[in-house]
Amino acid sequence: MADVTRRLFLRHLRGTPTNWVRLHVDGRVRREGTGQSFWYRPLTAVLSEVPVDDRELPLLFHARTGDFADITVQATVTYRVADPTLAAARLDFSIDPRTGKTRSRPLDQVATLLAELAQQPALDLLARVPLAEALTTIAPIREAVSAALDTEPRLADIGVAVVSARVVAVRPEPELERALQTPTREAVQVQADRATYARRAQAVEQERGIAENELQNKIELARREQQLVEQHGANTRRRAELDAAAELATAHGKAEREQVANAAAAERAQVLATAEAEKERLLAAGAADKERLLALAKAETVRAVGAAEAEAEAAKLATYATLPPGVLQALTVRELAGQLPPIGQLTVTPDLLADLLGRLTGPTGTVDR
Repeated sequence: MADVTRRLFLRHLRGTPTNWVRLHVDGRVRREGTGQSFWYRPLTAVLSEVPVDDRELPLLFHARTGDFADITVQATVTYRVADPTLAAARLDFSIDPRTGKTRSRPLDQVATLLAELAQQPALDLLARVPLAEALTTIAPIREAVSAALDTEPRLADIGVAVVSARVVAVRPEPELERALQTPTREAVQVQADRATYARRAQAVEQERGIAENELQNKIELARREQQLVEQHGANTRRRAELDAAAELATAHGKAEREQVANAAAAERAQVLATAEAEKERLLAAGAADKERLLALAKAETVRAVGAAEAEAEAAKLATYATLPPGVLQALTVRELAGQLPPIGQLTVTPDLLADLLGRLTGPTGTVDR
């Protein structure tokens, strides 16, 4: 359907490539063709729109064969408007200039005409053939329908051309169809039963072969099991011999290792005892030498100290020999004072001091008072 757009008091139509459009103004054709786009005034314009694309028309109708059996025919007719100018003149393809909607349904008229024209030759042909032939030969029905539609003058008068006609299926009534299918179904069932029996026989034969194979397998397994037991016994004996030999070799090796270890331990103990004895001897000798050297050093030290003290005492005595008696007394007092315990408080009287000074100055000295 074309698109109609409103602009004030004008309308604009935009068509499609598959729609043929014609514009009449005052009884004269102003525009026509596919893919049109133009402005017009809706008050004075008359528009026609004819679809020119291919259209499918499915058909389903009943017929009766020559042996009075009812069947259903399913067909499809493909047609198109080959002459849109003629079609627009013979059928009402006008559209509303204000909205662009169709005012009638001309394609329904074309479909009705095609259905009637396609059914007539099919009915005539099926009425002359039996049911079996009608169900198995569809090509004559298709050819009769195509020939009738191609030579029909009424289609040419309205500008319609038939592209193709196809018969999709021809089927009898359901009960009759089941009855017709019975022989085939029984034959198929017979073949299925025959196949079942053959399969069972083959299964029995295969089971027998399987049983024989199982028996042979059991015999072979028993023989191999016997061989396995014998081989296992031989392996066990061989393993026992090898274990005994290994244990004997291990015992010899252990004894030799113990002997070598004992000899090494004895030699190590002897070497350690010798080393320990030598160490003790050396330590004892060293200790003795150390004691002797210490004693000699101590004696030498005592001798040197004694000699030094003797020399110091001799020098001291020699010094004391040259001193006057008063000085010796003072030194004696100082030495004695060093040997006395600490004195917290000392009281010196004039008499004690005079007596001490008299002794220091001698019997001839005098002290002024």
